[in-house]
Amino acid sequence: MNKKIRNAGIVLNGFVHDFATGYWLSGMIAIYFLHQFQGKYIQVHNVLGIIERFFFWNTITAVVVIFATGGVRTFTYVDNFFGQEAEKIRRKMLVAKHVALILIFTAGGYWAFKMAFH
Repeated sequence: MNKKIRNAGIVLNGFVHDFATGYWLSGMIAIYFLHQFQGKYIQVHNVLGIIERFFFWNTITAVVVIFATGGVRTFTYVDNFFGQEAEKIRRKMLVAKHVALILIFTAGGYWAFKMAFH
């Protein structure tokens, strides 16, 4: 494969990964506000519930995209970019970050499900 195309694909993958992460967080915030509004505006409760569930399913899709593009990142990251010692520390921190993020995605997904399908 052409090196320029491959590099562009790697960069695009990173952009999609970061965008999906931001989209997930934005969707979670939207679910929170929609759920709060449902209690305040009873006359549009059903419509807000439909929108809330729309955002819930979009956050699930975002998590799938995050995991897929993150998996691609695993195989395309440049080794020893920061030097051998810094890379050892970076890798340990990445493992810790991903464990924390999986817990956050799981807890957030459960919370969003409870809000959207109450």
